[in-house]
Amino acid sequence: MGKKLNELAGDGSETHLVQTIRDSAANIWLAGLGAFAKAQEEGGKLFEALVKEGEAVQNRTSKQAQEAISDVKSKATGTWDKLEQVFVDRVARALHSLDVPTKNDIDALSKRVHELTKVAEKLSAKLDEDEESGGKKKTVAEAAEKPATKKASPRAHS
Repeated sequence: MGKKLNELAGDGSETHLVQTIRDSAANIWLAGLGAFAKAQEEGGKLFEALVKEGEAVQNRTSKQAQEAISDVKSKATGTWDKLEQVFVDRVARALHSLDVPTKNDIDALSKRVHELTKVAEKLSAKLDEDEESGGKKKTVAEAAEKPATKKASPRAHS
């Protein structure tokens, strides 16, 4: 390295050597400033390009994640529905084997009770009507038979 400095100095005088070193240092400094300015200029463009690329990657990844979540959700829902149906079927079989009435059985029975209540109310009203008109007291069975015979007798005369 010392030889290069001596060659740069030329005749070997120290002032020429110092001047050459100063010029070289100044050139290095200016090259550094130029590189810094270029890096700043290109760095901003590079930074913007990287941001755009990052946004694109994020959008793609987000879409893929949403699709994956949707697929998993639909599969889980289908599996849950199947599991629920299996559970309902097993409980229904267990209740049936224990002769526990179903909702349909109870609804049918409730409907029948309602119908019988209406018939009983009609018969009761008929008995009250007959008593008020001065007729003899009739039993519920007689009152039930009387409308049936009245309906049957017009047919017999026809």
